[in-house]
Amino acid sequence: MTTPVHGFGLGLRPEHYSAFESPLSRGLRPDWLEIISENYMVPGGRPLHHLDRIRRDYPMVMHGVSLSIGSTDDLNLDYLQALKSLAARVQPAWVSDHLCWTGVDHRNLHDLLPMPCTESALAHLVPRIQQVQEFLQRPLVLENASSYVRFTADEMSEAQFVAELLRRSGCQLLLDVNNVYVSSRNHGFDPRDYIDRMPASQVVQIHLAGHEDRGTLVVDTHDAPVCDAVWQLYVYTLLRLGFKPTMIERDDHIPPLNDLLLELDQARQLAATALKPTQIAAPRAAAAIV
Repeated sequence: MTTPVHGFGLGLRPEHYSAFESPLSRGLRPDWLEIISENYMVPGGRPLHHLDRIRRDYPMVMHGVSLSIGSTDDLNLDYLQALKSLAARVQPAWVSDHLCWTGVDHRNLHDLLPMPCTESALAHLVPRIQQVQEFLQRPLVLENASSYVRFTADEMSEAQFVAELLRRSGCQLLLDVNNVYVSSRNHGFDPRDYIDRMPASQVVQIHLAGHEDRGTLVVDTHDAPVCDAVWQLYVYTLLRLGFKPTMIERDDHIPPLNDLLLELDQARQLAATALKPTQIAAPRAAAAIV
């Protein structure tokens, strides 16, 4: 049975398997965990052993990196079947991936490549999203990716593009606040305007992460603590959109779990200061996604 998630989470990484398989202090532990789907789309082995053990104690969501929803290749039905099977095993609150393309001509480029913000791209994406949702029998959640270049063919801002895609497709949004900040620095737009355009009812999750600031270029690295500017944008997001389940991503230079838990507690404190306790607490009757 699907277990709804609420509150504050962390990404499950192999470096922390043993810690999560041991009792953690109730006051210093995540409320839920996010797994990278592809790490567990395997027929067996130690990753699934750890996943099954930890899943007994923590609600989970699934987050993928290989759906390639924006590619011109046909959707990979073998991939979707493996994803659906994993979802049946994990019973996540939702399944997410990125608003991007990761390959073409059946070759995975192992990067999250940006979409042009055009009407033709919207027309391309909407039926593919609907196909995925019908196959998985659940809403698809897409994350806004960070970007470093813009297309000369762009017909609208990224924020307008994302909002229009949500409206036309009915999918949901994993709002990565760090990615909004990174892209705003790289392209010179106001990140608050981006947040303002997002439909609160379709935002189901928030990502926070660190990045590398090179001055003229900001790179989304997920290898450092959340910086002050992203914390400030997170507070603005809460005030504009209301509370959404929030997690911190760390994919490199991974510290001891306790360090991440302390950073996650910073998110809790900021949310508690910005919002009323009733706005952060779990709904009395949270509906499972089926």
